[in-house]
Amino acid sequence: MATQKLLRQLTVPQFQKAFPNEEACCKYLVSKRWPDGVTCPRCGAANPTKLENNPWHWQCYQCAPVSSYRFSHISGTIFENTNKPLIDWFKVAHLMLTSKKGMSALQICRYMGFGSYKTAWYMCHRIRAAMSTGDTAKLGGIVEVDETFVGGKAKNRHNSDRDGSTGGMGSGKSVVVGAVQRKGNVVARVIANVKAEALTGFVREAVADNVSPLVTDQWMGYRQLHKKYPHKVINHAQGQYVVGAVHTNTIESFWSIFKRGVMETFHKVSKKYLPLYVAEFEFRYNNRLNKDIFGAAIAGC
Repeated sequence: MATQKLLRQLTVPQFQKAFPNEEACCKYLVSKRWPDGVTCPRCGAANPTKLENNPWHWQCYQCAPVSSYRFSHISGTIFENTNKPLIDWFKVAHLMLTSKKGMSALQICRYMGFGSYKTAWYMCHRIRAAMSTGDTAKLGGIVEVDETFVGGKAKNRHNSDRDGSTGGMGSGKSVVVGAVQRKGNVVARVIANVKAEALTGFVREAVADNVSPLVTDQWMGYRQLHKKYPHKVINHAQGQYVVGAVHTNTIESFWSIFKRGVMETFHKVSKKYLPLYVAEFEFRYNNRLNKDIFGAAIAGC
């Protein structure tokens, strides 16, 4: 079977040609947001009245009897209530999508010439939030599940940041669990711990019943999965890494990209915002074969 070839994303010249000005960005956003025609974001009514003297604004009179509703192309999006033009938002999104291991807010601040680091940080987090759709279909076929730990060790932290952790597996670190379908999508989430209850709950949320099979390592938190799934175990402690089709190499390759991004690009990721970074890497991975990955990101904004 021929391997799938990764599709090229927009190059810088292609991006500049597609979005030469603010008008082109507005038109593109409208086409992605309302592919079947503009509808009211409040009541969903079609064919609102376009305001000729106020570009990219519409008035919905079907929201009555409460009142009519005036809205614009950015109403209800991540671009609303910001003072940055769409073309800047599009450039930041393009930079984040074309960087396999991500791009830090500091680097984006320098590249874009923003006067404030907080501006770049805010824009990046808003775009990551848009990538976090949470509506991924359940995974089927051969599915691999594994967990990883993010963050420094508790012993290296200040006493006020240790959360009572002093030792043990993954001590002082955040837990991220992931499931990937062979040659398919990945689902990754931040969870509280690596106990059976948390891991089993994630698997039931992310994995369909008709997997063939579900592959994990030997960690005890996965032992209850055999009750619902055809569960296969690869025992790394015994030197097993590939036994026929039983391995966790696919999910581990995803962790490799994610961990290199965290360590080499962002250097430090707080526990509070870790789910947003996970969503960013998940979105890029799941759209690696999507020719219009930029359009998919803008549609989610």
